[in-house]
Amino acid sequence: MKLEMQRQMRLEQRMTLAPRMIQSMEILQLPILALQERIDQELNKNPVLEVEEPSGPAETDSEQESSEENISEKDLVVGTDNDKAGDFERLDSVDNDFKEHMDQSAAFRPRVRSDEPDGKLQALKNTEAPSMSLHEYLMDQWRLVEGDERAKKAGGKIIDYIDDRGYLSVRLEQLHNKDKNNFDIEDLKKALELVQQLEPAGVGARDLKECLLIQMRQSAEDMDFEARLVAEHMDELLENRLPDIARKMKCSIEQINQAVGHLSKFDTSPGLQVTQYRNQPITADVIVEYADESGELIVRLADSSLPALRISNYYTKMSKDASASEKTREFLKNNIRSAQWIMEAIEQRKNTLLRVTRAVVKFQREFFEKGQLYLKPLPMAKVADEVGVHLATVSRAVAGKYMECSWGMLPLRKFFSGGTKDETGKAHSWEAIRGKLQQIIDAEDKRRPLSDEEIRKKLGETGIKNLARRTVAKYRKLLNIPAARFRKKY
Repeated sequence: MKLEMQRQMRLEQRMTLAPRMIQSMEILQLPILALQERIDQELNKNPVLEVEEPSGPAETDSEQESSEENISEKDLVVGTDNDKAGDFERLDSVDNDFKEHMDQSAAFRPRVRSDEPDGKLQALKNTEAPSMSLHEYLMDQWRLVEGDERAKKAGGKIIDYIDDRGYLSVRLEQLHNKDKNNFDIEDLKKALELVQQLEPAGVGARDLKECLLIQMRQSAEDMDFEARLVAEHMDELLENRLPDIARKMKCSIEQINQAVGHLSKFDTSPGLQVTQYRNQPITADVIVEYADESGELIVRLADSSLPALRISNYYTKMSKDASASEKTREFLKNNIRSAQWIMEAIEQRKNTLLRVTRAVVKFQREFFEKGQLYLKPLPMAKVADEVGVHLATVSRAVAGKYMECSWGMLPLRKFFSGGTKDETGKAHSWEAIRGKLQQIIDAEDKRRPLSDEEIRKKLGETGIKNLARRTVAKYRKLLNIPAARFRKKY
Protein backbone atom coordinates (compact mmCIF):
# COMPACT_ATOMS: atom_id res chain seq x y z
CA MET A 1 0.00 0.00 0.00
CA LYS A 2 1.44 3.32 -1.08
CA LEU A 3 1.06 6.41 1.09
CA GLU A 4 1.27 9.80 -0.50
CA MET A 5 0.09 13.39 0.06
CA GLN A 6 -2.28 15.08 -2.38
CA ARG A 7 -3.79 18.54 -2.64
CA GLN A 8 -7.53 18.73 -3.07
CA MET A 9 -9.97 21.66 -3.38
CA ARG A 10 -13.37 21.38 -1.76
CA LEU A 11 -16.21 23.90 -1.51
CA GLU A 12 -18.19 23.75 1.73
CA GLN A 13 -20.10 25.99 4.14
CA ARG A 14 -18.90 26.03 7.72
CA MET A 15 -19.94 28.25 10.60
CA THR A 16 -17.09 29.56 12.72
CA LEU A 17 -17.41 31.65 15.84
CA ALA A 18 -15.18 34.69 16.03
CA PRO A 19 -13.43 35.37 19.37
CA ARG A 20 -15.53 38.50 19.74
CA MET A 21 -18.76 36.48 19.50
CA ILE A 22 -17.51 33.84 21.92
CA GLN A 23 -16.60 36.53 24.45
CA SER A 24 -20.00 38.15 24.04
CA MET A 25 -21.77 34.85 24.77
CA GLU A 26 -19.58 34.24 27.83
CA ILE A 27 -20.29 37.70 29.25
CA LEU A 28 -24.03 37.29 28.63
CA GLN A 29 -24.12 34.07 30.63
CA LEU A 30 -22.28 35.46 33.68
CA PRO A 31 -24.28 36.41 36.81
CA ILE A 32 -23.58 39.77 38.43
CA LEU A 33 -20.98 38.48 40.92
CA ALA A 34 -19.11 36.49 38.28
CA LEU A 35 -19.20 39.53 35.97
CA GLN A 36 -17.59 41.69 38.67
CA GLU A 37 -14.80 39.14 39.02
CA ARG A 38 -14.33 39.03 35.24
CA ILE A 39 -14.08 42.82 35.06
CA ASP A 40 -11.44 42.81 37.82
CA GLN A 41 -9.44 40.25 35.84
CA GLU A 42 -9.61 42.39 32.72
CA LEU A 43 -8.53 45.50 34.63
CA ASN A 44 -5.48 43.64 35.97
CA LYS A 45 -4.64 42.12 32.59
CA ASN A 46 -5.34 44.97 30.17
CA PRO A 47 -3.31 48.16 30.80
CA VAL A 48 -5.45 50.36 28.55
CA LEU A 49 -8.67 49.61 30.45
CA GLU A 50 -9.49 52.01 33.28
CA VAL A 51 -12.24 52.62 35.80
CA GLU A 52 -14.02 55.88 35.15
CA GLU A 53 -14.30 57.70 38.45
CA PRO A 54 -17.42 59.82 38.86
CA SER A 55 -16.77 63.49 39.45
CA GLY A 56 -19.05 65.61 41.59
CA PRO A 57 -20.50 68.94 40.50
CA ALA A 58 -18.35 70.85 42.96
CA GLU A 59 -15.22 69.32 41.55
CA THR A 60 -16.29 70.11 38.00
CA ASP A 61 -16.98 73.76 38.82
CA SER A 62 -13.62 74.17 40.49
CA GLU A 63 -11.87 72.59 37.51
CA GLN A 64 -13.68 74.98 35.16
CA GLU A 65 -12.70 77.99 37.25
CA SER A 66 -9.08 76.90 37.41
CA SER A 67 -9.01 76.31 33.67
CA GLU A 68 -10.39 79.76 33.06
CA GLU A 69 -7.74 81.29 35.25
CA ASN A 70 -4.96 79.33 33.59
CA ILE A 71 -3.40 81.62 31.06
CA SER A 72 -2.15 78.69 29.00
CA GLU A 73 -5.74 77.79 28.09
CA LYS A 74 -6.54 81.21 26.61
CA ASP A 75 -6.61 81.78 22.88
CA LEU A 76 -3.27 82.77 21.45
CA VAL A 77 -3.49 86.27 19.99
CA VAL A 78 -0.23 87.73 18.73
CA GLY A 79 0.09 91.38 19.59
CA THR A 80 0.84 94.07 17.09
CA ASP A 81 3.55 95.63 19.20
CA ASN A 82 7.19 94.95 18.59
CA ASP A 83 7.72 93.22 21.95
CA LYS A 84 6.46 89.63 21.48
CA ALA A 85 8.34 88.08 24.40
CA GLY A 86 5.09 87.44 26.33
CA ASP A 87 3.60 85.45 23.46
CA PHE A 88 6.67 83.19 23.23
CA GLU A 89 6.60 82.63 27.00
CA ARG A 90 3.00 81.44 26.71
CA LEU A 91 3.97 79.01 23.93
CA ASP A 92 6.81 77.61 26.07
CA SER A 93 4.40 77.28 29.00
CA VAL A 94 1.88 75.30 26.92
CA ASP A 95 4.64 72.96 25.68
CA ASN A 96 6.01 72.37 29.19
CA ASP A 97 2.53 71.77 30.61
CA PHE A 98 1.77 69.18 27.92
CA LYS A 99 5.02 67.29 28.56
CA GLU A 100 4.41 67.37 32.30
CA HIS A 101 0.86 66.06 31.78
CA MET A 102 2.08 63.20 29.59
CA ASP A 103 4.77 62.25 32.13
CA GLN A 104 2.31 62.23 35.01
CA SER A 105 -0.25 60.15 33.11
CA ALA A 106 2.23 57.52 32.00
CA ALA A 107 0.42 54.96 34.13
CA PHE A 108 -3.11 55.19 35.46
CA ARG A 109 -3.08 55.66 39.22
CA PRO A 110 -6.22 56.41 41.22
CA ARG A 111 -6.06 59.34 43.53
CA VAL A 112 -5.27 58.30 47.07
CA ARG A 113 -5.56 60.62 50.01
CA SER A 114 -3.46 60.22 53.09
CA ASP A 115 -6.51 60.17 55.35
CA GLU A 116 -8.36 57.48 53.35
CA PRO A 117 -8.16 53.90 54.71
CA ASP A 118 -6.51 51.21 52.62
CA GLY A 119 -9.33 49.21 51.03
CA LYS A 120 -7.27 46.04 50.62
CA LEU A 121 -6.09 46.18 54.23
CA GLN A 122 -9.65 46.68 55.48
CA ALA A 123 -10.86 43.75 53.36
CA LEU A 124 -8.05 41.58 54.74
CA LYS A 125 -8.97 42.47 58.31
CA ASN A 126 -12.65 41.72 57.69
CA THR A 127 -11.96 38.38 56.04
CA GLU A 128 -12.99 35.47 58.20
CA ALA A 129 -10.29 33.00 59.21
CA PRO A 130 -10.48 29.59 57.53
CA SER A 131 -12.73 27.25 59.49
CA MET A 132 -11.35 24.17 61.24
CA SER A 133 -12.28 20.83 59.75
CA LEU A 134 -14.01 18.16 61.83
CA HIS A 135 -10.93 15.95 61.61
CA GLU A 136 -8.69 18.70 63.03
CA TYR A 137 -11.26 19.49 65.72
CA LEU A 138 -11.42 15.85 66.86
CA MET A 139 -7.66 15.32 66.70
CA ASP A 140 -7.07 18.37 68.94
CA GLN A 141 -9.34 16.74 71.54
CA TRP A 142 -7.91 13.26 71.03
CA ARG A 143 -4.39 14.41 71.89
CA LEU A 144 -5.65 15.29 75.39
CA VAL A 145 -7.36 11.93 75.95
CA GLU A 146 -5.53 9.61 78.33
CA GLY A 147 -5.06 6.00 77.24
CA ASP A 148 -2.51 3.37 76.36
CA GLU A 149 -0.46 3.69 73.20
CA ARG A 150 -2.37 1.00 71.28
CA ALA A 151 -5.75 2.60 71.99
CA LYS A 152 -4.43 6.06 71.06
CA LYS A 153 -3.25 4.81 67.66
CA ALA A 154 -6.53 2.97 67.12
CA GLY A 155 -8.48 6.14 67.98
CA GLY A 156 -6.48 8.18 65.48
CA LYS A 157 -7.28 5.60 62.83
CA ILE A 158 -11.00 5.78 63.68
CA ILE A 159 -11.03 9.59 63.46
CA ASP A 160 -9.51 9.34 59.97
CA TYR A 161 -12.68 7.56 58.79
CA ILE A 162 -15.29 9.85 60.37
CA ASP A 163 -17.20 11.72 57.64
CA ASP A 164 -18.32 15.36 57.67
CA ARG A 165 -21.67 14.45 59.28
CA GLY A 166 -19.83 12.86 62.22
CA TYR A 167 -20.50 9.18 61.42
CA LEU A 168 -17.93 6.39 61.24
CA SER A 169 -18.07 5.41 57.58
CA VAL A 170 -16.41 1.96 57.83
CA ARG A 171 -16.74 -1.11 60.02
CA LEU A 172 -14.19 -1.65 62.78
CA GLU A 173 -13.12 -4.94 61.19
CA GLN A 174 -11.98 -3.02 58.11
CA LEU A 175 -9.62 -0.91 60.21
CA HIS A 176 -7.85 -3.93 61.65
CA ASN A 177 -4.77 -4.96 59.72
CA LYS A 178 -2.30 -7.20 61.54
CA ASP A 179 0.50 -6.51 59.07
CA LYS A 180 0.40 -2.68 59.26
CA ASN A 181 -1.09 -1.89 62.70
CA ASN A 182 -0.03 -3.04 66.15
CA PHE A 183 -3.55 -2.92 67.64
CA ASP A 184 -6.38 -5.45 67.54
CA ILE A 185 -10.19 -5.38 67.47
CA GLU A 186 -10.43 -4.96 71.24
CA ASP A 187 -8.25 -1.85 71.07
CA LEU A 188 -10.50 -0.44 68.33
CA LYS A 189 -13.60 -1.04 70.46
CA LYS A 190 -12.06 0.69 73.46
CA ALA A 191 -10.89 3.58 71.29
CA LEU A 192 -14.35 3.93 69.72
CA GLU A 193 -15.92 4.32 73.17
CA LEU A 194 -13.44 7.12 73.92
CA VAL A 195 -13.98 8.80 70.54
CA GLN A 196 -17.74 8.79 71.10
CA GLN A 197 -17.18 10.86 74.26
CA LEU A 198 -15.66 13.73 72.27
CA GLU A 199 -17.47 16.89 71.24
CA PRO A 200 -19.81 17.43 69.48
CA ALA A 201 -22.09 14.91 71.19
CA GLY A 202 -22.99 12.00 68.94
CA VAL A 203 -19.81 11.99 66.88
CA GLY A 204 -18.34 8.60 66.02
CA ALA A 205 -21.71 6.85 65.74
CA ARG A 206 -22.18 4.15 63.11
CA ASP A 207 -25.87 4.80 62.45
CA LEU A 208 -28.73 7.10 63.49
CA LYS A 209 -29.79 4.90 66.40
CA GLU A 210 -26.32 4.93 67.96
CA CYS A 211 -26.02 8.69 67.35
CA LEU A 212 -29.22 9.38 69.32
CA LEU A 213 -28.26 6.96 72.11
CA ILE A 214 -24.86 8.65 72.53
CA GLN A 215 -26.48 12.07 72.86
CA MET A 216 -29.05 10.74 75.33
CA ARG A 217 -26.28 9.24 77.50
CA GLN A 218 -24.52 12.61 77.61
CA SER A 219 -27.73 14.53 78.34
CA ALA A 220 -28.40 15.82 81.86
CA GLU A 221 -32.12 15.01 81.58
CA ASP A 222 -33.79 11.69 82.36
CA MET A 223 -33.99 9.98 78.98
CA ASP A 224 -34.68 6.36 80.03
CA PHE A 225 -37.99 6.13 78.18
CA GLU A 226 -36.59 7.76 75.05
CA ALA A 227 -33.53 5.49 75.12
CA ARG A 228 -35.73 2.40 75.34
CA LEU A 229 -37.92 3.72 72.52
CA VAL A 230 -34.93 4.24 70.21
CA ALA A 231 -33.08 1.05 71.20
CA GLU A 232 -36.03 -1.32 70.82
CA HIS A 233 -38.38 0.32 68.29
CA MET A 234 -36.29 2.53 66.00
CA ASP A 235 -37.47 0.92 62.76
CA GLU A 236 -41.13 1.13 63.77
CA LEU A 237 -40.60 4.74 64.84
CA LEU A 238 -39.23 5.64 61.40
CA GLU A 239 -42.27 3.96 59.84
CA ASN A 240 -44.60 6.09 62.03
CA ARG A 241 -46.28 2.98 63.50
CA LEU A 242 -46.98 4.59 66.84
CA PRO A 243 -49.99 2.40 67.81
CA ASP A 244 -47.86 -0.75 67.45
CA ILE A 245 -45.12 0.80 69.59
CA ALA A 246 -47.63 1.88 72.25
CA ARG A 247 -49.06 -1.64 72.43
CA LYS A 248 -45.63 -3.27 72.79
CA MET A 249 -44.31 -0.74 75.33
CA LYS A 250 -47.65 -0.68 77.19
CA CYS A 251 -47.85 3.12 77.14
CA SER A 252 -50.03 5.79 75.59
CA ILE A 253 -49.48 7.42 72.22
CA GLU A 254 -49.22 10.74 74.06
CA GLN A 255 -46.09 9.53 75.85
CA ILE A 256 -44.57 8.48 72.56
CA ASN A 257 -45.37 11.86 70.98
CA GLN A 258 -43.73 13.62 73.94
CA ALA A 259 -40.67 11.38 73.58
CA VAL A 260 -40.50 12.13 69.86
CA GLY A 261 -40.62 15.84 70.73
CA HIS A 262 -37.62 15.36 73.05
CA LEU A 263 -35.74 13.39 70.37
CA SER A 264 -36.29 16.15 67.82
CA LYS A 265 -33.98 18.39 69.87
CA PHE A 266 -31.00 16.14 69.15
CA ASP A 267 -28.75 16.63 66.14
CA THR A 268 -28.80 13.84 63.56
CA SER A 269 -25.66 15.23 61.86
CA PRO A 270 -23.45 16.42 64.75
CA GLY A 271 -20.36 16.84 62.59
CA LEU A 272 -21.94 19.71 60.67
CA GLN A 273 -21.79 21.81 63.85
CA VAL A 274 -18.05 22.13 63.21
CA THR A 275 -17.95 22.12 59.39
CA GLN A 276 -20.97 24.12 58.31
CA TYR A 277 -21.72 24.07 54.62
CA ARG A 278 -22.24 27.63 53.47
CA ASN A 279 -24.57 28.64 50.70
CA GLN A 280 -23.19 30.76 47.92
CA PRO A 281 -24.36 34.37 48.06
CA ILE A 282 -27.17 35.33 45.69
CA THR A 283 -27.35 38.81 44.21
CA ALA A 284 -30.18 40.07 42.06
CA ASP A 285 -29.34 40.89 38.45
CA VAL A 286 -32.66 42.64 37.77
CA ILE A 287 -35.21 44.37 40.00
CA VAL A 288 -38.94 44.51 39.26
CA GLU A 289 -40.92 47.01 41.29
CA TYR A 290 -43.99 49.20 41.12
CA ALA A 291 -43.68 52.84 40.15
CA ASP A 292 -44.75 55.25 42.90
CA GLU A 293 -47.25 57.27 40.92
CA SER A 294 -48.59 55.18 38.03
CA GLY A 295 -48.44 51.79 39.74
CA GLU A 296 -46.89 50.24 36.63
CA LEU A 297 -44.25 47.54 36.88
CA ILE A 298 -40.82 48.86 36.01
CA VAL A 299 -37.71 46.81 35.34
CA ARG A 300 -34.22 48.02 36.12
CA LEU A 301 -30.82 46.40 36.27
CA ALA A 302 -29.11 45.90 39.63
CA ASP A 303 -25.69 46.85 38.25
CA SER A 304 -24.83 49.82 40.43
CA SER A 305 -21.86 47.89 41.83
CA LEU A 306 -20.32 47.43 38.39
CA PRO A 307 -17.56 49.94 37.62
CA ALA A 308 -17.83 52.24 34.60
CA LEU A 309 -15.05 51.34 32.18
CA ARG A 310 -13.17 53.51 29.70
CA ILE A 311 -10.10 53.30 27.49
CA SER A 312 -7.07 55.33 28.54
CA ASN A 313 -6.62 58.44 26.40
CA TYR A 314 -2.89 58.36 27.00
CA TYR A 315 -2.44 54.86 25.59
CA THR A 316 -4.80 55.67 22.70
CA LYS A 317 -2.56 58.58 21.71
CA MET A 318 0.55 56.46 22.16
CA SER A 319 -0.86 53.77 19.81
CA LYS A 320 -1.06 56.47 17.09
CA ASP A 321 2.27 58.08 17.87
CA ALA A 322 4.71 57.45 15.06
CA SER A 323 7.66 57.96 17.41
CA ALA A 324 6.73 54.83 19.39
CA SER A 325 8.07 51.48 18.25
CA GLU A 326 5.94 49.30 15.98
CA LYS A 327 5.89 46.52 18.58
CA THR A 328 4.56 48.91 21.24
CA ARG A 329 1.87 50.29 18.93
CA GLU A 330 0.77 46.78 17.92
CA PHE A 331 0.58 45.74 21.56
CA LEU A 332 -1.53 48.78 22.45
CA LYS A 333 -3.83 48.31 19.46
CA ASN A 334 -4.54 44.70 20.44
CA ASN A 335 -5.34 45.70 24.01
CA ILE A 336 -7.53 48.59 22.87
CA ARG A 337 -9.43 46.22 20.61
CA SER A 338 -9.85 43.73 23.50
CA ALA A 339 -11.05 46.52 25.81
CA GLN A 340 -13.59 47.67 23.24
CA TRP A 341 -14.88 44.12 22.85
CA ILE A 342 -15.49 43.56 26.55
CA MET A 343 -17.10 46.98 26.99
CA GLU A 344 -19.45 46.27 24.09
CA ALA A 345 -20.17 42.77 25.44
CA ILE A 346 -21.10 44.18 28.85
CA GLU A 347 -23.36 46.78 27.27
CA GLN A 348 -24.98 44.12 25.09
CA ARG A 349 -25.53 41.92 28.16
CA LYS A 350 -27.32 44.78 29.91
CA ASN A 351 -29.61 45.46 26.96
CA THR A 352 -30.44 41.78 26.35
CA LEU A 353 -31.13 41.04 30.01
CA LEU A 354 -33.32 44.12 30.31
CA ARG A 355 -35.36 43.27 27.23
CA VAL A 356 -35.79 39.61 28.24
CA THR A 357 -36.95 40.57 31.73
CA ARG A 358 -39.43 43.10 30.36
CA ALA A 359 -40.88 40.40 28.13
CA VAL A 360 -41.17 38.05 31.12
CA VAL A 361 -42.99 40.73 33.14
CA LYS A 362 -45.32 41.32 30.21
CA PHE A 363 -46.34 37.66 29.92
CA GLN A 364 -46.35 36.90 33.69
CA ARG A 365 -48.06 40.06 34.92
CA GLU A 366 -50.69 38.10 36.90
CA PHE A 367 -47.92 36.42 38.88
CA PHE A 368 -46.48 39.75 40.04
CA GLU A 369 -49.94 40.99 41.01
CA LYS A 370 -51.47 37.84 42.61
CA GLY A 371 -48.76 35.28 43.37
CA GLN A 372 -47.44 31.84 42.40
CA LEU A 373 -50.83 30.25 41.69
CA TYR A 374 -51.17 32.57 38.68
CA LEU A 375 -47.87 31.62 37.06
CA LYS A 376 -48.51 30.76 33.39
CA PRO A 377 -46.68 28.35 31.11
CA LEU A 378 -44.06 30.33 29.22
CA PRO A 379 -41.73 28.72 26.65
CA MET A 380 -38.45 30.45 25.93
CA ALA A 381 -39.28 30.51 22.24
CA LYS A 382 -42.14 32.90 22.94
CA VAL A 383 -39.84 35.34 24.74
CA ALA A 384 -37.22 34.96 22.00
CA ASP A 385 -39.80 35.95 19.38
CA GLU A 386 -40.91 38.91 21.48
CA VAL A 387 -37.37 40.19 21.98
CA GLY A 388 -36.19 39.31 18.48
CA VAL A 389 -33.24 37.12 19.45
CA HIS A 390 -32.32 33.46 19.17
CA LEU A 391 -33.68 30.92 21.65
CA ALA A 392 -30.12 30.15 22.85
CA THR A 393 -29.60 33.84 23.62
CA VAL A 394 -32.60 33.85 25.97
CA SER A 395 -31.33 30.67 27.62
CA ARG A 396 -27.91 32.25 28.25
CA ALA A 397 -29.45 35.52 29.40
CA VAL A 398 -31.45 33.86 32.21
CA ALA A 399 -28.84 31.24 33.21
CA GLY A 400 -27.86 31.75 36.85
CA LYS A 401 -29.64 35.13 37.02
CA TYR A 402 -32.00 36.17 39.81
CA MET A 403 -34.85 38.67 39.96
CA GLU A 404 -35.80 40.70 43.02
CA CYS A 405 -39.51 41.46 43.23
CA SER A 406 -42.30 41.75 45.79
CA TRP A 407 -42.44 37.93 46.04
CA GLY A 408 -38.79 37.61 47.00
CA MET A 409 -35.57 36.67 45.23
CA LEU A 410 -36.49 34.32 42.40
CA PRO A 411 -34.43 32.67 39.65
CA LEU A 412 -35.33 33.89 36.19
CA ARG A 413 -35.66 30.31 34.97
CA LYS A 414 -38.63 29.90 37.32
CA PHE A 415 -40.77 31.86 34.88
CA PHE A 416 -40.06 29.46 32.00
CA SER A 417 -41.95 26.20 32.43
CA GLY A 418 -44.52 24.03 30.73
CA GLY A 419 -48.01 23.43 31.97
CA THR A 420 -51.51 22.25 31.17
CA LYS A 421 -54.98 23.67 30.63
CA ASP A 422 -58.05 23.23 32.81
CA GLU A 423 -61.62 22.63 31.68
CA THR A 424 -62.16 26.31 30.91
CA GLY A 425 -59.05 26.43 28.73
CA LYS A 426 -57.02 28.45 31.23
CA ALA A 427 -53.32 27.55 31.26
CA HIS A 428 -51.61 26.55 34.53
CA SER A 429 -47.86 26.14 34.82
CA TRP A 430 -46.35 23.18 36.67
CA GLU A 431 -45.08 25.63 39.31
CA ALA A 432 -48.65 26.84 39.93
CA ILE A 433 -49.92 23.26 40.14
CA ARG A 434 -47.27 22.42 42.72
CA GLY A 435 -48.34 25.50 44.68
CA LYS A 436 -51.95 24.27 44.68
CA LEU A 437 -50.80 20.82 45.76
CA GLN A 438 -48.94 22.38 48.69
CA GLN A 439 -52.07 24.31 49.69
CA ILE A 440 -54.19 21.14 49.64
CA ILE A 441 -51.73 19.25 51.87
CA ASP A 442 -51.38 22.18 54.29
CA ALA A 443 -55.16 22.30 54.73
CA GLU A 444 -55.67 18.54 55.21
CA ASP A 445 -56.64 16.85 58.47
CA LYS A 446 -53.36 15.44 59.78
CA ARG A 447 -55.24 12.68 61.61
CA ARG A 448 -56.51 11.50 58.20
CA PRO A 449 -53.98 12.72 55.62
CA LEU A 450 -54.87 12.58 51.96
CA SER A 451 -53.45 9.92 49.69
CA ASP A 452 -52.02 10.76 46.29
CA GLU A 453 -55.25 9.65 44.63
CA GLU A 454 -57.31 11.88 46.92
CA ILE A 455 -54.99 14.81 46.19
CA ARG A 456 -55.47 14.17 42.47
CA LYS A 457 -59.25 14.37 42.96
CA LYS A 458 -58.89 17.61 44.95
CA LEU A 459 -56.89 19.11 42.10
CA GLY A 460 -59.62 17.94 39.72
CA GLU A 461 -62.15 19.93 41.73
CA THR A 462 -60.15 23.07 40.95
CA GLY A 463 -60.40 22.30 37.23
CA ILE A 464 -57.11 20.38 36.73
CA LYS A 465 -58.46 16.92 35.86
CA ASN A 466 -55.90 15.51 33.46
CA LEU A 467 -53.19 14.74 36.02
CA ALA A 468 -52.16 11.15 36.75
CA ARG A 469 -51.63 9.87 40.27
CA ARG A 470 -47.94 9.22 39.61
CA THR A 471 -47.58 12.87 38.54
CA VAL A 472 -49.03 13.95 41.89
CA ALA A 473 -46.58 11.63 43.67
CA LYS A 474 -43.67 13.08 41.66
CA TYR A 475 -44.60 16.67 42.53
CA ARG A 476 -45.09 15.73 46.18
CA LYS A 477 -41.56 14.32 46.29
CA LEU A 478 -40.19 17.44 44.58
CA LEU A 479 -41.73 19.48 47.40
CA ASN A 480 -40.13 17.16 50.01
CA ILE A 481 -43.56 16.15 51.33
CA PRO A 482 -43.67 12.59 52.78
CA ALA A 483 -46.35 10.05 51.95
CA ALA A 484 -49.69 10.01 53.77
CA ARG A 485 -48.74 7.41 56.40
CA PHE A 486 -45.73 9.48 57.44
CA ARG A 487 -47.79 12.67 57.66
CA LYS A 488 -50.37 11.09 59.97
CA LYS A 489 -50.59 12.55 63.48
CA TYR A 490 -51.86 10.31 66.27
